[in-house]
Amino acid sequence: MAQPRQGQPRKPRAGEPSTMDAVRLRRVNRWLAQDLGGELADLYIDSGETSVPEAYRSRSRQDFLNRLTGDIRRPGFAMVIAETDRLVGCAFGFPVSSDGFWWLGFDGALPQSIEHLTASGDVFAITSILVQPHELDQAMARRLQERLLSDHQASLGATLVDQNDHPTLASLRSWGWLDLGEVWRPAGPTMLRALVLPLGERTTARLEGLAHDAWTRWPG
Repeated sequence: MAQPRQGQPRKPRAGEPSTMDAVRLRRVNRWLAQDLGGELADLYIDSGETSVPEAYRSRSRQDFLNRLTGDIRRPGFAMVIAETDRLVGCAFGFPVSSDGFWWLGFDGALPQSIEHLTASGDVFAITSILVQPHELDQAMARRLQERLLSDHQASLGATLVDQNDHPTLASLRSWGWLDLGEVWRPAGPTMLRALVLPLGERTTARLEGLAHDAWTRWPG
């Protein structure tokens, strides 16, 4: 999952509104997401994918568009975009199916609490967050994440991150995401980390043990 580039913040000029004040969040359906494909691919090139070490990222616009097309076809696909006078960010994903296919390749036994939440259809997977680099990119990325998950009233967020993408892992951890362990997908070039975000007091309580264990599992 892409995250904002870690760069030097640009301070607003005198009298200039902050970026976040000018940003509007809007949910779009799958047909509009398809229409925005070219703009989203541009955003992908400019966004946090460039923060991943060269050897561990896909630089192809077409690869991104292929992945986007695959996600759009998933049942329940959803996207939230951030815009000013142009597209400056987006987050998208889909509900995790109750058959648990999302967890394919997980190393070891999936925690029982995660199995139960998956079987009940309460897990939503975020597959990408893309944000134009600027002074408040981290805040915008988190705002997009929260809007996407709250729109679906999910009990648990889920995502997969390249284990070598340490800036993204650090950002997610600071936002409350918990590390479950390693996932290997035959079609992918590297090992991934599976992360989850408990939403609501009840889910947080159910995952209390995971929160403690995450401190020892988190990659350094």
